[in-house]
Amino acid sequence: RGVACSRKAGANRHGRRTQHPALEPQPLGIRQARIGNNPRLRVDDQSVAAAVAPAGRITLELDMSAAAGYDYDYAPVYKPTTAPLDQSNGHVAANGARPEDEVAASAGEGAVQLKRRVGLLSGVALIVGTMIGSGIFVSPKGVLERSGSVALSLIVWAGCGILSLFGALSLAELGTMIHKSGGDFIYILTAFAGDPPARGGIKPVPAFLHAWTTVLLLKPAGLGIMALSFAKYIVQPAFPECGDTPPVPTKMVAAGCICLVTFVNCFSVKLATRIQNIFTVTKLVAVAVIIIAGIVMIAKGHTQYLATGFQGTTSSVSDVATAFYSGLWAYDGWNNLNYITEELINPYVNLPRSILIGIPLVTLCYVLINVSYMSVMSATELLASEAVAVRFGNHVLGPAAVLISLFVAASTFGSGNGTTFTTARIGFVAAREGHLSEVLSYAHARRLTPVPALALNCALSICMVSLADIGSLIDFFSFAAWMFYGATMLALIILRWTKKDAPRPYKVPIIIPWIVLLLSIYLVAAPIIQNPQVEYVYACLFIVSGLLFYVPFVHYRLRLGIMRKFTILLQLMLNVVPTTYKDTTQD
Repeated sequence: RGVACSRKAGANRHGRRTQHPALEPQPLGIRQARIGNNPRLRVDDQSVAAAVAPAGRITLELDMSAAAGYDYDYAPVYKPTTAPLDQSNGHVAANGARPEDEVAASAGEGAVQLKRRVGLLSGVALIVGTMIGSGIFVSPKGVLERSGSVALSLIVWAGCGILSLFGALSLAELGTMIHKSGGDFIYILTAFAGDPPARGGIKPVPAFLHAWTTVLLLKPAGLGIMALSFAKYIVQPAFPECGDTPPVPTKMVAAGCICLVTFVNCFSVKLATRIQNIFTVTKLVAVAVIIIAGIVMIAKGHTQYLATGFQGTTSSVSDVATAFYSGLWAYDGWNNLNYITEELINPYVNLPRSILIGIPLVTLCYVLINVSYMSVMSATELLASEAVAVRFGNHVLGPAAVLISLFVAASTFGSGNGTTFTTARIGFVAAREGHLSEVLSYAHARRLTPVPALALNCALSICMVSLADIGSLIDFFSFAAWMFYGATMLALIILRWTKKDAPRPYKVPIIIPWIVLLLSIYLVAAPIIQNPQVEYVYACLFIVSGLLFYVPFVHYRLRLGIMRKFTILLQLMLNVVPTTYKDTTQD
């Protein structure tokens, strides 16, 4: 970029000497990737491949020292690694194979892959930090409204924690058996399409539909919800006279939050995990303040609202299911650690330990927080509040209640950071398996972060923020998410039968995935049967629409010429390269 050349004798009209060894054209077919009409920003694929023989992955850098003997202000130098150029698609392959064969190949020395940098503390922080986010500060009124009584709402909160723990323990078995990142996607793919997975046909369809829905809808919607919650708690103190926060500044702040967490995760994995650890501690401080304040109020005799017990309990099966939806949204994140298995240090030990530490801790916090809310707020007041935690702070802390807003904002920001960190790995792995555009499986050449997948998630999350409100997003998110959680439990049951002898360092009783599977079916079916809503229709249509993409691009492996040019453009702009997978669990 910005290569400046002075024109002298023997140089061509662009200021380049025609005999420069790194730029000498070869007789083979030369394909060029241009940026606009600027002839200086160009990659001559075949000539570069010849210049770095034996062929290697190419990184364009500007190096003054390489200009010796040539009259360049800055001379472009192509520095190879060990992987050859993919001549079929016009980009650099990670191991010399065609993209569709890349996953099955092992990564050799010098290959680009994500590194193991997440230990036990960071694993616990990731679970706790992504689970305790906006849900406990937004969803309490949803659970209470649909359950109808204080007692049943507390039972729902505890039940959501037990269900999340059962699901996470099931995924711990899968994560210690299948060492790839990607979570539910890779488990469904292995169970239904085999190992190595089938290419095309009907078997990979369930995994593809999971990736299609999760990458394009569920995770962006989840991050959008967190960003909107963050924005509401930031904006509300600036508009105390308004009942609800103004939509325009709220959405602008939410979009800024999404861009910020995306930049952090693009910049450095280590920085992202450190920020996650810091914000996890911050949100635990906020939780402790609420719980201690509630205990103090109960000790002073404020139990009149808790004493109502089961008064007003709903008799509708659908209402109980939707109450679980609201509660489970607050628990969402229990499976996030499985999305980054390839980056987890000693996953055999740290994956189950992180789950057994993190989820019970979150469950205890959630139940005690709701008890604290109901020690000073009636059901009517709680249902009327858009920011439950702030209203609680006004009752208990007085002028210091503004600290609650800051704590809650920090909590939702940390949850958004953790969600962004894990979400990108779903698209990253799905693309590496050939289910999404290949460029999503690329990583930054030096920072080893999945920049294209992060950028896509950022763009989609901002779209979610601009189009929907928190309530509709929660319903949309929970309905579709539990369809695939159930599919993951079914995958575990299938693998128990098809891979009986596979090593399982951690193994759960078979009754646990069966319980989660049956409850998943209930959570999906009950609202549709008793109280059908348009959100469910949209979710089903969106999921099925993925087949329009699957048939030509995955089954028939259609490759568009414009995608090759787009891939090269992104490689030049973002400095990203293809990656490979190597099982380094024992390294």
